[in-house]
Amino acid sequence: MNQAVQHAIPELVELRIPSRAEWVALARLAAATVANRLSFSIEEIEDVKLAVAEACTAVIQHEGHGEFIQLTCEALSDCLRIRVHDSGRHGTAVSSGRHMDFDEARIAGLGVFLIRTLMDEVSYDVHPQLGTDLLMVKRLAGR
Repeated sequence: MNQAVQHAIPELVELRIPSRAEWVALARLAAATVANRLSFSIEEIEDVKLAVAEACTAVIQHEGHGEFIQLTCEALSDCLRIRVHDSGRHGTAVSSGRHMDFDEARIAGLGVFLIRTLMDEVSYDVHPQLGTDLLMVKRLAGR
């Protein structure tokens, strides 16, 4: 098993991928690599990979998504922080004949339920002009 990261300064990995489904595997791989450096278990790494895939897929499926997804993985001494940012502009979505804002449309899906189940902390900010910022945290067991 890898030695856990012991740096006082967090290690940061940033990845910018096209907002297309064929690039989600690269985001999953990047997140898994950083999680492995923190000595997460295989099961925890699989959870992180699935959460990242769900987050990226939710961004791609929304019709207002931007051209790119920015993935930021921060390895801290006690946790992994992952930020998925989409710079697209968001309006309103229509579901079942009624209008919903983007927050409501995004969190209504199964993907966010899964992300909340797999990760220890999940928060998001949706801004009509600045895009979506989703922050996910996975803590190391026993810390």
